[in-house]
Amino acid sequence: MPKTVLPAHQARSRESLARLLKGAAEVLNKDGLEGATIPRIAARAGLSPGTVYRRFPDKDALLREVCLRLLEVNYRQSKELLTAKRCENMSLKELSRFVIALTLKGHHFHRGLLRALLLFTLQHPDAAFVRKSEELEWRTFHDVAELLLTRRGEIRHPDPDSAVRFALLMVGVMATGILILPRNPTDFSRFVPDVESRLARELPRMFLRYLGIEDPD
Repeated sequence: MPKTVLPAHQARSRESLARLLKGAAEVLNKDGLEGATIPRIAARAGLSPGTVYRRFPDKDALLREVCLRLLEVNYRQSKELLTAKRCENMSLKELSRFVIALTLKGHHFHRGLLRALLLFTLQHPDAAFVRKSEELEWRTFHDVAELLLTRRGEIRHPDPDSAVRFALLMVGVMATGILILPRNPTDFSRFVPDVESRLARELPRMFLRYLGIEDPD
């Protein structure tokens, strides 16, 4: 009969790795890419820098692992959440608002982390790593699009498939461009007062109207 408990050293090893990856994500979210030093990450995880270097040869290797792990977690969590029973009886309007609210909430609370990982990936020279990151992002995007398209009968756009994908792309670009890329999250408030609240209110309306759905709310 297979063992269900890891040997002590393996259990400790996995626990320390989990703490390390969690600590790295927290430091990235708080201090950004430049502030995510090995000593700072180790301290956040309650480990010594030497322990970190025994697992990863350098900061780049650690951040690549953090990036891919987080994208995998995001994919699994999105899939679980969007296939939950709570979504079964939602209309397209309700489901669209739910997806957009989740997107904006994640971008708001993990702004520093998402900004750091975006910049890290954009400037990374390892094509295989970048390709893997893009594949994981695409899988999440694809699953969300397919879920919305199960309500294609409610869509009034003449090309529902491309319309849903373009509308989701618009959500991602606006969330990233307004909430993630600026150094200061209030930068766009110079142009639109209280921009984050307005984004949460207006983006679902834009999304739904593009799909041809009236949204009196």
